[in-house]
Amino acid sequence: MNTVSEIASRYETVAAGFTARLANVTSDQWSAPTPCSDWTVRELVAHVIGTQRGVSARLDPSQPVGVDLSASLPEQWREASHAVADAVNDETRAATVVGGMFGEQSFASLVGRLVCTDLLVHTWDLARATGQDERLDADAVASSAQLLASMDDAIRVPGGFAEKIVPSPGADDQTRFLNFCGRAV
Repeated sequence: MNTVSEIASRYETVAAGFTARLANVTSDQWSAPTPCSDWTVRELVAHVIGTQRGVSARLDPSQPVGVDLSASLPEQWREASHAVADAVNDETRAATVVGGMFGEQSFASLVGRLVCTDLLVHTWDLARATGQDERLDADAVASSAQLLASMDDAIRVPGGFAEKIVPSPGADDQTRFLNFCGRAV
């Protein structure tokens, strides 16, 4: 698999995991706290939608970037995630150079780095907050762990990741990854 197709496949896998958890959020869980101490389930989902839309807008500034908290979040998620998936599956758009927190890079690279990692961590956050299956895709965990390891200090900023937690001896890869991201498992 080439890099773009691997990124497209990984994004689709991670997005499907988030979609599955989002589909099972009950009406009484939207105001529940999440492992992101400043966010409820509704705010976490809005953040994820906003991230997808913000990345899509780097290719097409006419794309919406805001999130309407009074409208259906699952519907907004479907639209936002489909826009990212469509773009990363299009060779021309995937190769388009865009700006991002890691500097200028291809759209596919931005999705493979920022979007997949953010979405993966927040899939676990959503699952934990709503009592759902917390297992994440092992390949996506490995890719995200490798990416974040090289940016350890840079991700520990306000609005970024909390201080890492030392994993217990014998912790599995997912637990080590989540602990690195400051999540207590």
